Amino acid sequence: MNWPAGYGRRILPELDSTNAEAVRIAATLAGPEWICALRQTAGKGRRGRAWSDPQGNLAATLVLRVDDAPDVTALRSFVAALALFDAFVVLTGRVAPFSLKWPNDVLLNGGKVAGILLESFEVGGVRHLAIGTGVNLRNAPEAAQVEAHALRPVSLQGETGLDVAPEIFLDALATSYAELEKQFVTHGFAPIRRAWLDRAARLGETITARTGTTETTGVFETVDQAGNLVLTTSQGRVAIPAADVFFKES
Repeated sequence: MNWPAGYGRRILPELDSTNAEAVRIAATLAGPEWICALRQTAGKGRRGRAWSDPQGNLAATLVLRVDDAPDVTALRSFVAALALFDAFVVLTGRVAPFSLKWPNDVLLNGGKVAGILLESFEVGGVRHLAIGTGVNLRNAPEAAQVEAHALRPVSLQGETGLDVAPEIFLDALATSYAELEKQFVTHGFAPIRRAWLDRAARLGETITARTGTTETTGVFETVDQAGNLVLTTSQGRVAIPAADVFFKES
């Protein structure tokens, strides 16, 4: 598989965190760079949660300079999610088992197989974005390791029987991301949003969005032009900028 032009690629045997490494090396980079750790010892997910990274899974971060407004920069979580989806499809030849869960997870047969963590930072007055990606290629955390009512963790190998090396998955992911980033920069969020909604999990169904202080239950209507989750509730239409989403037990 061809590596996208203009993107750096470094594979390291072990790191504390690929996002942390992105901050450390950002000032030395001439362009966007993918960092992959074959073993990650201090990975983290959203809201500072620990992210389990057994050997054989993908722990990778894309670090790139950004000069758009912070709210536009944040929309790259949707770009990254689509890139992950496309990488899974390319490597498995299957579409139906995969879906996207707002704000930044990829599902396989209804279980969580991948997650994304965006972190913005400045180095020498230059804004950068680290897009951290964790993919359960060979191993998934035990159900007891995730919070109550969260989706069950799954692995690509466990659900499909396919054994994909992290480096191979990274090649597919980087290629997909480069194409979608070009589309995003050229045409804006609208086509990314449409493509994401076409792949959205539980669209049109009742879901619950929780923050630290509030809980909102309603029908998942759409994702708006700002990337907000839009629910139709008994009190009307509600746009939610950030939350953890939980699905109704089936």
